[in-house]
Amino acid sequence: MKAMIPFPNISPEIFSVTLFGMEFALRWYALAYIAGILIGWRLVVMAIKAPRLWPEHQPVMTPQQIEDLLTWVILGVIFGGRLGYVFFYQPAAYLQNPTQILFLWQGGMAFHGGLIGVIIAGWLYTRRYGIPKLSAADIVVLGVPPGLLLGRFANFINAELWGRPTDLPWGVPFPTQAAQYCPDVVGLCARHPSQLYEAALEGLLLGAVLLWLVWRRGALKKPGLVAGTFFAGYGLARFLVEFVRQPDAHFITDTNPLGLALQVGGYGLTMGQLLSLPMIVVGLVLIIRARRTAAA
Repeated sequence: MKAMIPFPNISPEIFSVTLFGMEFALRWYALAYIAGILIGWRLVVMAIKAPRLWPEHQPVMTPQQIEDLLTWVILGVIFGGRLGYVFFYQPAAYLQNPTQILFLWQGGMAFHGGLIGVIIAGWLYTRRYGIPKLSAADIVVLGVPPGLLLGRFANFINAELWGRPTDLPWGVPFPTQAAQYCPDVVGLCARHPSQLYEAALEGLLLGAVLLWLVWRRGALKKPGLVAGTFFAGYGLARFLVEFVRQPDAHFITDTNPLGLALQVGGYGLTMGQLLSLPMIVVGLVLIIRARRTAAA
């Protein structure tokens, strides 16, 4: 029998109550969103309240403006994440049933779509109040990794977004019918816990790098450097994990068993990789620009 790590017996629901004949539940995924936003908000406020981190000791925003912007960001995450999933991953299905776009409780959110939503919301807010856009982007991305870390843990508990089958000893047999459908595997099918890979890279490691840059290297004094590091870092982490992450089922066919969104001669890229490449490019451009501006 091959070695594997048993899937932990943790319910996706923390608790549920029945009121007026309807059941309401608090799920780990919702709690991850709430806790991630609150932790990120506190990190941002701490940086705003430390004038030494900013050019000429002048933060570009006030704590009150951060609270106001938080509302815009939340709306950007929700609408952008949902619409991103619809248009990037299942446009045909939702065009046939457009009312299902509103059924958020059925799942289906895309990080890249949420990021676009946040960028649009941030651009509108900073334009309205005359706030430097690159510095605002720097401070916003500082608060993102905690949400990514907790969100990926919630994905793991929900037994979703798992990886490809693996014989490695840390493979996990996720207990869903779809995860156990592995035609070439006899017995339990262990898969890469790609959610935990992403939690470690996108949440823990990238978050530590951003905190180090801000609090130890004075990166907020170089507008665009923190945002560029986040974009490039997330894009690279996601690009690498996509090699072992199972793509969405609608991308997989008999002639495309790897679920590649773009392929030539059997080689190609998944949708996640295609969406990550522009992030890497934009991130590198911002980093180079910030360093050149600071040196000028």
